[in-house]
Amino acid sequence: MLESMSSLQMSLAAIGALTVGAVVVYNQWTSRKNEPRQADPLREPVAGVTEPVLETDLPPSPTAGLGPALDDGFGSLPLLERKIALDALIDVIALIEVDQAVSGDAALAALPVTRRVGSKLFMVEGLSQETGLWDSLTPSRRYTAFQAGVQLANRMGALNNIEFSEFVVKTQAFADAVGGTPSFSDMLEEVARARELDQFASVHDAQLSFTLCASSAAWSPGYIQQHASRLGFVPGVMPGRMVLPAAEQGLPPILALTFDSHAALADDPALSAIRSFTLSLDVPQTAREDEPFTRLREAGRLLAEAMDGVITDGEGQSLNADALDQIGGDLQQLYNALDARELSAGSPQARRLFS
Repeated sequence: MLESMSSLQMSLAAIGALTVGAVVVYNQWTSRKNEPRQADPLREPVAGVTEPVLETDLPPSPTAGLGPALDDGFGSLPLLERKIALDALIDVIALIEVDQAVSGDAALAALPVTRRVGSKLFMVEGLSQETGLWDSLTPSRRYTAFQAGVQLANRMGALNNIEFSEFVVKTQAFADAVGGTPSFSDMLEEVARARELDQFASVHDAQLSFTLCASSAAWSPGYIQQHASRLGFVPGVMPGRMVLPAAEQGLPPILALTFDSHAALADDPALSAIRSFTLSLDVPQTAREDEPFTRLREAGRLLAEAMDGVITDGEGQSLNADALDQIGGDLQQLYNALDARELSAGSPQARRLFS
């Protein structure tokens, strides 16, 4: 009898051990399953290029296997300096006549410390004695006239009476310093023009974004960065931000990718669990010819496939091909309206107006 009890106890103990072992293994499996996915250490690390602060993004290296929508032409265009020129379409401009040529050094010294009028950009250009063209002020040149300007509108709103008055004060101070005489347009007319332009811009502004949500396991920051870098994205200035740079230096990025900045700044980012991130496009900032929406759509598709995610509208609603086609069609109408107003997406005027 004792021998039978001993055998029974041993059997129960063995079963109990197996049961405990199974529970431990299951818990470990569940824990591993719920851990955020990590970057593959055998793959290439995320590039160390960072997004410059003042729209001086570097072109990404072409990445094989992405298809023409994402890697066609990257790195093939020359890096050019982009100059912001005054334009009567979006600026109030005051001509400043001078009796004799003024050196670039003297003109630069006469500029106000703050190059803003309220929230609007204030600029001065000079008529070069050497070329006879309006140009940004340069120490080595001499100028036979100047023109000062302030933007009529931007995303902060339209130029108002107070800002116009501040523009007059700053322009007059510059003119006095270089021995010039300014000519100003009528304030009420310019403010009315600013309001009309601001109304147009408000109706035709567009910033598109898709949200990629994890279908099962969450992602770590490194996992997101590794997959995005394969599509040409580089780290941005802010934590949790990556950008797909334009092919030409000085232009705004084509696309932006953003995720939780707190996760990116965590003591151990590998432990941060991210269940969604956003892909976005600032429509007026990029030329239609660059097909930014096609790139946005393709980047979303490739990332969703590679990372086991789904593309949504930010409110959790899945975006299918028909919905994306509808967005693309509406976008073409917006491009046409901007073209008709001579504010084509990606033009210097549009980038300044929609900023």
